[in-house]
Amino acid sequence: MNKIELLAPAGNLEKLKIAYLYGADAVYAGGKYFSLRARASNFDLEDIKKASQIAQELGKKFYVTMNIVPHDGDLENLEEYLRYLESVNVTGIIVSSLYIANVSKRVSPKLERHLSTQDSVNNSLAIKYYEGKGFSRVVLARETSISEIRKIKDKTKIQLEVFIHGGMCTSFSGRCMLSNYLTQRDANRGGCAHSCRWNYDVYDEDLQKTKSYLNIGSKDLCAINYISDLIDINVDSLKIEGRMKSLYYIAVVVRTYRKLIDRIYELKELNQSITKEELIVFENEILKAENRETSCGFMKGMVSLKEQLYNSPLDNPTKDFLGIVIDYDGEYVTLEQRNYFTEGTTVEFFGPDMENKTFVIGKITDTKGNVLDACSHPLEIVRFTLPFAVKKYDMMRKK
Repeated sequence: MNKIELLAPAGNLEKLKIAYLYGADAVYAGGKYFSLRARASNFDLEDIKKASQIAQELGKKFYVTMNIVPHDGDLENLEEYLRYLESVNVTGIIVSSLYIANVSKRVSPKLERHLSTQDSVNNSLAIKYYEGKGFSRVVLARETSISEIRKIKDKTKIQLEVFIHGGMCTSFSGRCMLSNYLTQRDANRGGCAHSCRWNYDVYDEDLQKTKSYLNIGSKDLCAINYISDLIDINVDSLKIEGRMKSLYYIAVVVRTYRKLIDRIYELKELNQSITKEELIVFENEILKAENRETSCGFMKGMVSLKEQLYNSPLDNPTKDFLGIVIDYDGEYVTLEQRNYFTEGTTVEFFGPDMENKTFVIGKITDTKGNVLDACSHPLEIVRFTLPFAVKKYDMMRKK
């Protein structure tokens, strides 16, 4: 049985490595050109080459986003760029422009062509049209419900990719102009300022400022309760949004969905289904990386205001990411510090191959053996005793 693909985002090479290590089957990233996340670190040509090499060594896939809505001035060096992606064995490209796809068919035919969610496809007839244009996969609009996905899969042969986690756009599948109007930054060319997430003052009819404010941003998508359905439908790829997200976010979210997917397949072999109690455990783990409220988005169909809008951060914000393991010698862990902690801090270690383990930190030293009162310098290398084994790239967070 071929398992469904778990597809993760990466804003730089470090995040790409973590995504693969924590369980992603494939990673997508933007280059310096033609990508919709202009403020992400993004990959230069050498980074793309390295990323593709890493993917090949691990037997995994690497996709490059080229999903801007291009203007004439955006298309310079397009053919050269596509030839380069093919030459370094990138798996495929994610595009929203038929022109870019057609050029790719001609100059880089080995690249898979995936239709971006920016094209707002949520019906089988449109999918058949794009299949005829040489696309091997369609990323469905995030406004597509489970029942619609099931019908589409029954009527089409092309691969289907579905968003399961991450930020949602107030506008239909990201076709937004709010950022353009308010900041002169083109959201459809990589410059979104996330204006929908700002807090707007509200004035009464006499133009007097009220104590209220308006926030039109949507809750983040979390489809944990629908993964079993998507696997049963035989969707080809489950996609996590978040090229702008932190290393810690990528690790937690990818790891959680990896474990959930594997558990569902394990139970399917036994003709069993995952329980609500188990799903709650996975959902609680995800919340350790979230700083916004979540909902199931459009999975059930049209959403209500309560499900879609949020007006404040979570009461329990993201658990502090404290450090990443560099080494463990059987007694001492060597850690690269990422946030403030001290002796006596209760922490939780987690990693791709370990269950969460709680520990109270004792005496901390630097690499020369000097005792530290606190770890307060970002990326500082510190050591302390640890009674259980950890591996390189495991992580530590505040409990």
